[in-house]
Amino acid sequence: MRVASVLVSVDRGVTHVALAVTDLDASLAFYERYAAMRVVHRRKDPGAAHGVAWISDLTRPFVIVLIEVDRVEQPLGGVYGHVGMGVGERSDVDRLCASARDDGREVFGPLDSGPPVGYWGYIVDPDGNNLEISYGQEVGLTVDRAAP
Repeated sequence: MRVASVLVSVDRGVTHVALAVTDLDASLAFYERYAAMRVVHRRKDPGAAHGVAWISDLTRPFVIVLIEVDRVEQPLGGVYGHVGMGVGERSDVDRLCASARDDGREVFGPLDSGPPVGYWGYIVDPDGNNLEISYGQEVGLTVDRAAP
C-alpha cells in the first residue's frame, strides 16, 4: 500500500511584522511604490469588515502583514520606530525620498550616519508608520559574523 506524502514547510525565525492600517488599498500602493513590495496573500475573513494582506519584496521568506482597522492607535513611528529596507544604490535613497516629498509625504533625511548605519531616510506611510530606506547598512555582514 502506498501512502501519499505531503510536503510540509515549517517557518523558522522571524517571519513577519504586522502593521495596523486604515485604508488597505492606500497602504498597498505606498509599499509597492516606495518598497517594491507586492501582495503574496490577501483575504477578508468571513464576517469581517476589514481585510488583511501579506506583502513581500520576494528577497527572503519575510512579509509585512497589513491589517485593516478603523483607527490606528499606535503607529510604528516616532524617532526610532520603523520598518527598514535596504536599496542597491545610494542614489536610490535620494530618489525615493525626493519622490515621496514630491508626492506630499512626510520625509526625514536622507542622512549619512557612517558605518554600520549607512545612508538613510524615513518616509511616513499613510497611517504614520515609518519606512526607513537605507544604503550601506551592515546588517547582513553583522549577522554573518555572529553566526556560529
